Amino acid sequence: MFRRSGQAAALAIAVGCSTGCAQDAGAAPRVSPSVRELRGAWVATVDNIDWPSRPGLSVGKQREELDAILDAAASMRLNALFFQVRPACDALYKSELEPWSEWLTGAQGKAPAERWDPLEHAVEGAHERGLELHAWINPFRARHRAATSPIVDRHKAKAWMVKYGEELWLDPSQQGARDHTLAVVVDIVRRYDVDGIHMDDYFYPYPVKGQSFPDDASYADYVRAGGKLDRADWRRMNVDAMVEALHRGIKQHKPKVRFGISPFGIVRPGIPAGIEAGVDQYRDLYADVAHWVAQRWCDYVAPQLYWPVAQQKQSYATLLEWWGKTVPERMHLVVGNYTTRAARAEKGWSLDELVDQIERTRAVPRAVGNLHFSMKVLRDDIGGVRTRLRAKTYELPALPPAWPWLDAEPPKAPQIRVAHADGDVEVRWTADPEARLRALYLACGDRWLLIEVVSGRKPGILVTAEQIKKLAVRGLAVSSVDECGNESERVVKMF
Repeated sequence: MFRRSGQAAALAIAVGCSTGCAQDAGAAPRVSPSVRELRGAWVATVDNIDWPSRPGLSVGKQREELDAILDAAASMRLNALFFQVRPACDALYKSELEPWSEWLTGAQGKAPAERWDPLEHAVEGAHERGLELHAWINPFRARHRAATSPIVDRHKAKAWMVKYGEELWLDPSQQGARDHTLAVVVDIVRRYDVDGIHMDDYFYPYPVKGQSFPDDASYADYVRAGGKLDRADWRRMNVDAMVEALHRGIKQHKPKVRFGISPFGIVRPGIPAGIEAGVDQYRDLYADVAHWVAQRWCDYVAPQLYWPVAQQKQSYATLLEWWGKTVPERMHLVVGNYTTRAARAEKGWSLDELVDQIERTRAVPRAVGNLHFSMKVLRDDIGGVRTRLRAKTYELPALPPAWPWLDAEPPKAPQIRVAHADGDVEVRWTADPEARLRALYLACGDRWLLIEVVSGRKPGILVTAEQIKKLAVRGLAVSSVDECGNESERVVKMF
């Protein structure tokens, strides 16, 4: 079936004015640069935050809920989802290395009642809708405080688990623990067509008052073996080793898969000047984010800037500016936004605040987009957030950012056929496995608009007579976009 291409004419023209190129009335418009922006959302599975709505649902209901998330993301013109598949040394996919997650079936290690692989379904469903799918993992958490089922006896990582506060954690100082996490990630990369591997801000756990992380024996072994680092630097070394190994392991198996990290939004209190924080991730989480960025051990960094612009001691604007100056070439900056608070109008938050944050992000040269926490409020349109973003902020589609350091070779230009019928224009193209996406541009008066981005699997697009009339369409252009965001030359057909 054809996909209809349709946007609100007045809004489309308003957005297009900033991207078009003025021409003589009789000349074909020059093709303007593509609109590029990562528009993503986290889909959290731990404690059933976003999906599934509760443990133990039927496979049919789980599939229905996951499809609703994919549909909601596509309908509001997001282009990437970050799906949590390893919340705590467990799996929301079929794994020989770790047990099924209790957030899926109700008990750790309990398989779904029928053949069902949520990650496989999410990847296929995302790509069918023109979305990227990034697999989100937690490297060291082994049992969340809200979990009710015990760790299964046959768990391959059980030997490296320690209790801290109300949770279990892998001890990052244990080579076996790091090797196990790396094996899990490599297994995902090998078996699934994921666009990226994503890691959030849980390295060593957030501090528990009155307790010390139980690694005395490990540190004593390190010292006896001749180690010279103090414990804090030794812990940071352990996390550094994990980050570097993940980057290297992913690239060895699939170089084009992106590796990204979403750290706590403040590197250290006082950086930049005037910024304060209750948690010092360098000191308390042993996460030397600045070092990882300098070493380019990731393809993007997505700091969680979870504060309003006007909150001076943790100002979104101040932190955004600092990150924009810190992220180097051959790396992207994506900004994590606390969309849940804006949707629920919590103190200091509003939809106006969220929109302002997105617009500020767009003004930073190193930033390529925003990542919303979390998908539930977008899916359910809490506070009208999905409606608000779709109406203007994400009024027109955007191509995902390109990753030229991974691959800069554009795909072949598409072979298209254009047919006119009753005022409509049918655009078909020849199948091409390199084309992850197809982009449709319309020549509207004296400017081009990126009007639709669809999966490369779709056979074509229908441009309606009504749309042609309202937008004063004079022609169209179609391009192909590959898995690294490289865009082909555009094939132009003027009417």
